[in-house]
Order: sequence, then C-alpha cells, then structure tokens
Amino acid sequence: MTPRVLAVVGPTASGKSALAVAIARRLPAAEVVGTDSMQVYRGMDIGTATPSAQEQAGIAHHLIDVWEPDHAVTVAEFQASARSAIDGVAARGAVPIVVGGSGLYVSAVLDDLRFPGTDAIVRQRLEADLADVGPERMHERLAAVDPDAAEAILPTNGRRIVRALEVIELTGGPFVARLPVPIDVYDTVRIGLDIPRDDLDERIAQRVDRMWTDGFVEEVRRLEESGLSSTPTAARALGYAQVLDALAGRITEDEARQLTVDATRRFARRQQRWFRRDPRIAWIRYDSPEAVDEALAAWGSETST
Repeated sequence: MTPRVLAVVGPTASGKSALAVAIARRLPAAEVVGTDSMQVYRGMDIGTATPSAQEQAGIAHHLIDVWEPDHAVTVAEFQASARSAIDGVAARGAVPIVVGGSGLYVSAVLDDLRFPGTDAIVRQRLEADLADVGPERMHERLAAVDPDAAEAILPTNGRRIVRALEVIELTGGPFVARLPVPIDVYDTVRIGLDIPRDDLDERIAQRVDRMWTDGFVEEVRRLEESGLSSTPTAARALGYAQVLDALAGRITEDEARQLTVDATRRFARRQQRWFRRDPRIAWIRYDSPEAVDEALAAWGSETST
C-alpha cells in the first residue's frame, strides 16, 4: 500500500516547522521528514533555522544535520534519502509529515520527478562557462530555456544552475518536469501556509535579527576556520555568503545583515510563486489559531489509496 503523507509547505519564516510539530503532537504517532536543501548540512543550524531539540519537542526529525558542508548533495541523492525516511516512518506505523520550502526538493521527494545521469564533457564545458561569466549570467541563461527551474534555483547557486543546464542539454526537455497534472509518488495531503507579503517581510527581518543574536556570525566564522567556507554549500547559502564578505572586510556587518534580509525576501517570493502554481495545496492562514485543526481536518477528509 502506498504510504500516506502529510506535507506542510510554504515560504521561509512562515512557521512550517512549528505547525508540523504541533500537528505531530496531535496524532497518535508521527515523525517529521525535512525537505530543506540546507538544513541537511551539519554546523549550519543558525543560518538555516534548523529546529533545535527544544523546538522538535520530542518528535523524531529526519533529513536534518545529515551531511558535512563539503558534501555537495545532489537533488537525486536527497530524493533517495528522503523517500527512504518516509518509507521507514510509514513502516513504523507513524504518519510521515514532510516539511519544506525548497520547491524543487519537495517536488523531487513527493512527485514522480526523475533525474538523468551526468555527462563529463557537457559538465566540464558548463563549469568553464560558469567560471568565465559567473552564476548570475548562467542563471539568466537558465531562465531563458527553463523559467521554472530558474525560479527554483538561487542565482548564486552555480552548481545547481550548471546541473540544470546539463540536464536540459542531455534530455532536450526541462530540468523541472512540469506535467499538466503532476504524478504523486505517495498518497499526499498538501497543506500550504498563506502569509501576506508585508507580514512575511517583517518575519524575515525578525528571523535575521535572531540569527545575529543567536551567534550567526560566529557560526560562519567557525565554518571559515574549519576550511569549509569555500565549499559550494556554505559559499552559496543565504546569509553565509554575506557574512563571509563581512569577515573578509568587503562589506560591513550591518550591510551583511541587510543584504541577508533582502536576499531572503527575494527567495521567499520565488517560493510563494512556486507553491501557488500547485492546485493540490490546501491553504491555511499562517496565523490562524485553528491552523492545527484545519490541517487535521484536511488530513482526515482524504481517504487512503
């Protein structure tokens, strides 16, 4: 029987993790499977808002703090690990609650999204182009041939931009398989957190302030001292690149903080646009006092396949 999955999605800082834990505590048995592309890395907890042990509230969490930052995890590798975690949760008789704001990763885990192999010659040529013109120009190239993929990938993420262009060249089709009706891998109930732009902007600013208060600069400094700051992971993550520039004296710390806010807000806009295109998502106000009840009602209204 296909496992039944509850997914909680939405933009960064909308309260997905807290809602998922609150839902889990109301179910007889449930575990959380994260689909955040950066929370999987160890030592990057503050900047990625990885739920602390206190925030996890005794609910088992999977796919957080799995790999070291120098391991460039691919979407295909993440897909396999997340699906294995979901299957394991279901086999234990618990409800898998998938939580994420990375649209490509959520789709890779829950939809029939397949990734071809790599071609050394094509990859080498694209990486040379990246070195010549930089990630933003390569992102423009990607947007011209596959706007959906460009929406899902940060303009600073050269590695994933190259991979997307490689897949497009090898398959002759889009990197993100956009079917008229996406094919579910699991029997999934999708809950989305609806949040007005002004409220989201304010919550993002507050989150970045908390990051600084909680020691984000020191977290980045430790990464730099361990030699991992130059790896593709840390160097491209929101906030980390900005603080690295501040530590190098290229910008001030105040500038790094504001640039982090600005970049996170742009990223959140892309997240919102991605999820809004999915008609399968049932939307709940992010600040609804009945959010847990509404999510459980949606979960209970579906029948298992």
